[in-house]
Amino acid sequence: MKQFLFSLSYALNGIRLLFRSQKNAQYHAIISILVFLMGWIFRISSMEWIIVIACIGLVLFAECLNTTIEYLVDFVSPNYHIKAGQIKDLAAGSVLILSITTMVIGLIIFIPKVLAYF
Repeated sequence: MKQFLFSLSYALNGIRLLFRSQKNAQYHAIISILVFLMGWIFRISSMEWIIVIACIGLVLFAECLNTTIEYLVDFVSPNYHIKAGQIKDLAAGSVLILSITTMVIGLIIFIPKVLAYF
């Protein structure tokens, strides 16, 4: 149990580091809160909640993985190298792809609800 608590504290420290060091993670968190509020206001279905929560989790996971890759590249290649830049660009691109996909899913879920409201 003690080892589990140590592991949990390290993981929580990583999450804190993500949100303290990455503005994009903070933006994702703010958008996530707004999406949760919209889900509550528009009373989305259980399946829609599952999709929304999965999308939010995946985007935050991707942002954390991207940050990890950036830290690792900076550690092993502190000086500029074209390959290091390409690695970081690819990692950032993966977050962008997932964020756009998630936004489209959100629009599919919420546009009909917003239109029905008006």
